[in-house]
Amino acid sequence: MSPPWQSWTTFAVALLAVVAGVLIVSATASAIVRAIARHREWATILIARVRWPFRVALLVVGLWIAVAAAFPEQDWRPAMDHVFLIALISVGAWLVCQSILFLTDLGMRRYRIDVADNRLARRARTQLLVVRRLVVVAVIVLAAGAILFTFDSVRALGASLLASAGIVSIVAGLAAQSVLANLFAGIQLAFSDAIRVDDVVVVEGEWGRIEEITLNYVVVGLWDDRRLVLPCTYFTSQPFENWTRTTSELLGSVEFDLDWRVSPAAMREHLDSVLERTELWDGRAKVLQVTDAVGGLVRVRILVTAVDAPTLFDLRCYVREEMVHWIQQTRPEAEPAQRLLLQRGDAGERADAAASASPASTAPNGPHGSGDGERSGLFTGTPEAEERALQFTQSVPIVRPADDAAPEPARATS
Repeated sequence: MSPPWQSWTTFAVALLAVVAGVLIVSATASAIVRAIARHREWATILIARVRWPFRVALLVVGLWIAVAAAFPEQDWRPAMDHVFLIALISVGAWLVCQSILFLTDLGMRRYRIDVADNRLARRARTQLLVVRRLVVVAVIVLAAGAILFTFDSVRALGASLLASAGIVSIVAGLAAQSVLANLFAGIQLAFSDAIRVDDVVVVEGEWGRIEEITLNYVVVGLWDDRRLVLPCTYFTSQPFENWTRTTSELLGSVEFDLDWRVSPAAMREHLDSVLERTELWDGRAKVLQVTDAVGGLVRVRILVTAVDAPTLFDLRCYVREEMVHWIQQTRPEAEPAQRLLLQRGDAGERADAAASASPASTAPNGPHGSGDGERSGLFTGTPEAEERALQFTQSVPIVRPADDAAPEPARATS
């Protein structure tokens, strides 16, 4: 056995050699990849992803070799070798995960979603994101299992668990029922094409875009910068609206309740001029129709189209504002109004006139009216009806003082 100082000297020399070798290999590989990056964009992504895992892996391997060369027969070597093995497995898993991320980054850069027609690109990006997460999780689980099986006690426990795998799987399935349900729902969403990243959806009465799809939940970015987080099972068990399922083009409506004196033909002409002045309208469809005419108002509905949901919202607001301004400036008679018919007159005077009239002129010519064709009603047409009407006109009898010779009632009407 060599003296301790000689072993440590050998270790120091080996350590310096390892560090120098790591630096040389890393610098050489980096120079080669950077030279390729001048002509290929993927090389830049590769450098950003695997640079540090590659360096750490080289360092771990070099340290392991240095320790093995400097201390070949030490009692603590098995424990140290075990530590280096665990470190190498961890760094290897890190390197594999970063390589997977590099490959998926290449795929997502190929499918751009910042273009007009991006339905297929959004579908591919959604599937790549879910697959990437699945593979990374699988690599981490395998690495953790490999680390655990480096211990003899855990290896014996694993053999006993495999003997009762059926019972263990049933218990684990019951305990992780919701987790597994969300996991399979996330995979189903990725490959069923029900929703994709950047899809416009309406969920729980809220309008927004799909920002992220994970194995457990889906993040919806709402229109007012809030975030709605829903479990994956929501989209497989609850109805929701997907406004960009096949295409982003949409049809929207603008409704007005106007007076009966409105001119739909003039509104159509002005609608044409309004749509010609804006780039929000995609030119596919424009319709103005009177869809209802009850309750003293006329309902006019305008249908317009746009390339996507945000543009459609702005277009509807623009059309509504322009039509309201046009009605105010050129068609004020079309503004919605409530009409009230008022009849002015003194009901008491009418009753006195009817009482002083000749019986011949007021005699009815039948059960439905008088001889001149007028109809009698509950409060008009006969002296009794006029007298009955006085009870509903707030007539107040006024009594004269006692010294008057002939007091008679007077009526004050309001």
